[in-house]
Amino acid sequence: MGEITDKVRSLAADMVDTMVAANGIGLAANQVGVSLRLVVVDIGEQNKRTPLILINPDIVQAAGEEVGEEGCLSVPGFYEPVKRAAEVTVRGVDLDGSEKVLRCTGLTARVFQHEIDHLNGILFIDHLSPLKRQLFRKEYLKQAR
Repeated sequence: MGEITDKVRSLAADMVDTMVAANGIGLAANQVGVSLRLVVVDIGEQNKRTPLILINPDIVQAAGEEVGEEGCLSVPGFYEPVKRAAEVTVRGVDLDGSEKVLRCTGLTARVFQHEIDHLNGILFIDHLSPLKRQLFRKEYLKQAR
């Protein structure tokens, strides 16, 4: 990405608002129809929002392993346990153009992995076993009717 414009800053603010309105804790730009490597993450309480916004985020280091339940704003109402790295180091650029390196654990690590997967065309259901994915598809199609 080149220059960080007011349009990008406005998009990030709109994404935070969308995430909060949907009671989410993370959102990737491609989830709102924008082809840009941008994520917003905020696991804080509703009244103590401090969003982390990164452009071109990448996981540069991962360690450990843990399983935790995940859901997704792209597939509402569906939750399943997913295996992820327990700790990650994420590198990206903030809205001021400064490089940021974040060492994350727990839920923050999980959310960054989930959102960066979105940027790479991966949904959390892609991490499920073939049987679980088949059950998801069946249930999702049933609800769509």
